[in-house]
Amino acid sequence: RRLVKMSKSDVLNLYRNLLRNSKKFCNYNFREYFLRRTKEDFKLHKNESDPSKIQQLLERARKELVVISRQATLSQMYSADRPFILEQSHSVK
Repeated sequence: RRLVKMSKSDVLNLYRNLLRNSKKFCNYNFREYFLRRTKEDFKLHKNESDPSKIQQLLERARKELVVISRQATLSQMYSADRPFILEQSHSVK
């Protein structure tokens, strides 16, 4: 396995790209889930000092970025024109 040294700015760019792509989801629940998960994952591992563990985490984050980006694009392509909220009829009989 090849170890690639990432600078702090590279890690921050990866983090920002994950957040940016998470915000592209049309569905509120998906958008909030990926935003929350990204923030929690980076916060959980911010003090990691083992280089091989850091490399694993960064590789996983890169793979997740690809998936999130692809799914967000699909979400935009096939989004509904109207929200899926059922409105209750207020007719009085």
